[in-house]
Amino acid sequence: MKDLPRSFYARDTAVVARQLLGKYLIRKTGRRKLIGRIVETEAYFEDDPASHAFKGKTPRCAPMFEHPGHAYVYFIYGNHYCLNAVTERFGIAGAVLIRALEPIKNIGLPTNGPGKLTKALRINKRFNRADLTRGNLIIAEGKASKFSIIKAKRIGLSKASHKLFRYYIKGNPHVLKT
Repeated sequence: MKDLPRSFYARDTAVVARQLLGKYLIRKTGRRKLIGRIVETEAYFEDDPASHAFKGKTPRCAPMFEHPGHAYVYFIYGNHYCLNAVTERFGIAGAVLIRALEPIKNIGLPTNGPGKLTKALRINKRFNRADLTRGNLIIAEGKASKFSIIKAKRIGLSKASHKLFRYYIKGNPHVLKT
């Protein structure tokens, strides 16, 4: 599997969100690799009322304004971490929330939802700003396969929930049911 280069992320957030589908999220823990195929994503933009970056750069959302190809990990509901891939170019906020994985190797817990995904891969705040192009948490090319992409409303939002910035692989059983 070939790791995705930084240039993959340094593009329009919606394009990256769609093109992450079918790629592999790999979490290295010692000699083991936890591997899941990305099957559901959501795009968030700087001018998006649902984005953490909408009101500008804060300590919490600062990674969204930094170099593409890094992780933006945050804690929500006092219970869950969420993993995002930073997109766009430096200084422009953008991120793709990884919503669900299809377990491929060494993942025994459900991964249909961003909180379940981070729990299954043992991803927490220490992965905030991790370089997704190298290290213990990476995204790599997947096996070439054909699938249809569904574009839908984002889930669990009070603002801009009508926007069609959620993408998932049609018919995949690991996609969060809505």
